[in-house]
Amino acid sequence: MEDEKLQKSKKWLHDLSTGAKGINELEALTHVGLQVMNARKGFFRCNFIVPDHLSDQDGNWHVGAIATVIDDVGAATVYSTVGDVKSVDFTISYYSRVKTREEVELEAEIVGDMGKLICVVVKVTRKEDGESVALGKQWMASFSRRTNQSQVTSRL
Repeated sequence: MEDEKLQKSKKWLHDLSTGAKGINELEALTHVGLQVMNARKGFFRCNFIVPDHLSDQDGNWHVGAIATVIDDVGAATVYSTVGDVKSVDFTISYYSRVKTREEVELEAEIVGDMGKLICVVVKVTRKEDGESVALGKQWMASFSRRTNQSQVTSRL
């Protein structure tokens, strides 16, 4: 049976992509049509055809919309493993542009786990030619994991 956290992560991304009731309308606009193709604890692969309404003035996928999708796919990936999380550091490198109506693949994977701090990397590539579009790295703090207080020493 599929883990409950993984199910919730997949459902949340599905609800974003369909604009389900109770989902923030602005956030849902950036995920319209996002499809989860493969998901397991700590790993998500999604396909996405960039809709026209997410374009900048030149007809490219708006960088703010890219950041929102990377953020949410990364958060779902981490949630699938540890539950509730909060972002503490988020960086994105942009490599190439994507026109609207082009298809991209997002692959998110946990690459670091330090107890309460988890790092996820989200790679965005153009489906047609495999060209790198963007790479997001996000450190998230887990609310559900406990740290052994006797091992934590303050330097203050």
